[in-house]
Amino acid sequence: MHIAADSDAASRYVAVRAATEALALPLSAEDCCVQPMPDASPTKWHLAHTSWFFETFILEAYEPGFRAFDPAFRVLFNSYYQGVGQQYPRPRRGLLTRPSLATVLAYRADVDARMRQLLGRADLLDEAPALAALLELGLQHEQQHQELILTDILYLLWCNPLWPAYSERWAAPAPGSEAPAWQRFEGGLVEIGHKGAGFAFDNELPRHTVYLQPCELATGLVTNADYLAFMADGGYCDPAHWLAEGWDWRRDQQINHPLYWRQEGQGWSEFTLAGSRPLAPQQAVAHLSYYEADAYARWAEARLPTEAEWEAASAAPGAALQQLFGTLWQWTQSSYAPYPGFATALGAVGEYNGKFMVNQYVLRGSSCATPAGHARASYRNFFPAAARWQFTGLRLARDVK
Repeated sequence: MHIAADSDAASRYVAVRAATEALALPLSAEDCCVQPMPDASPTKWHLAHTSWFFETFILEAYEPGFRAFDPAFRVLFNSYYQGVGQQYPRPRRGLLTRPSLATVLAYRADVDARMRQLLGRADLLDEAPALAALLELGLQHEQQHQELILTDILYLLWCNPLWPAYSERWAAPAPGSEAPAWQRFEGGLVEIGHKGAGFAFDNELPRHTVYLQPCELATGLVTNADYLAFMADGGYCDPAHWLAEGWDWRRDQQINHPLYWRQEGQGWSEFTLAGSRPLAPQQAVAHLSYYEADAYARWAEARLPTEAEWEAASAAPGAALQQLFGTLWQWTQSSYAPYPGFATALGAVGEYNGKFMVNQYVLRGSSCATPAGHARASYRNFFPAAARWQFTGLRLARDVK
């Protein structure tokens, strides 16, 4: 992990941890316990797992006289770190009615008090650079789980036939400020990957050179109106637009519109964190799988950009691309794989990214649920092709003829 120096680590720690708990405030204890599908974890589990990270990787190594809050939590709230022991099965996290939400919040408070005491030791971070690196990784990790709390609770509340709202604060993001157009990029040799002094996950490194053919990228994201045209033209019924695996997925799951859409009379509504809303034509279409994004692009006589095209275009001088950050994660056609020269970190934290580099696709940018300051041009998000409960959309690309 690439780590930036932080002059007030304790204050950042407190702020990030408080932001996570604020996300849980609109929820009932029942909301926090339910797991609506294997890929979505209960909010209570997110609250506990992010605390487990600090207790397991920092307090256990650096706290004098360390004693676990509850030794059973080492297994219950371990996500996938084989190097630190067993994990409770992911699809069964919703069965953990015990410990209670109150106990999990007490766990957070205990870990926070011990972390504040640890971070209050003069010059500790300067004397232990490995601790500084773990602290930064833990904060970035918690911000990832803040976004997951929102996406997972959205899926949970959508499963409720009452379609209850989470919070009016989380209404859909605003549409682009201008009508989308095509912008040309000449290609050639470009560098991608993280550079500079700020934080980066290991999968963003090393920075390296790639060659790009000339191409054009759409200046904005595909909208609901655009996607309705695809649907009206029989886009979900024509196998010519679909990858074979995507067609099988669409047929087997009986998919014929984006997740969270519902037809009401002659129109459509969309379920959001702010509750049900009439479908807004000019907002970016959201919650698409890779299969749906790719099928739409083929229907539109275009394609998805590669992640290198997306990153190079985002940094190109004079580029007029809108909605790069803070609207939706954008599918690319790039398989999630290591960069040339990628090296996995030693120890359990080396399991953070590298072992997932198979059968997934890269998304770029960030979404309306991504915490402020967490995104950057080199960030590589990744999901399986069928995933669509995340805030995912698409930007078109095409080859220059």
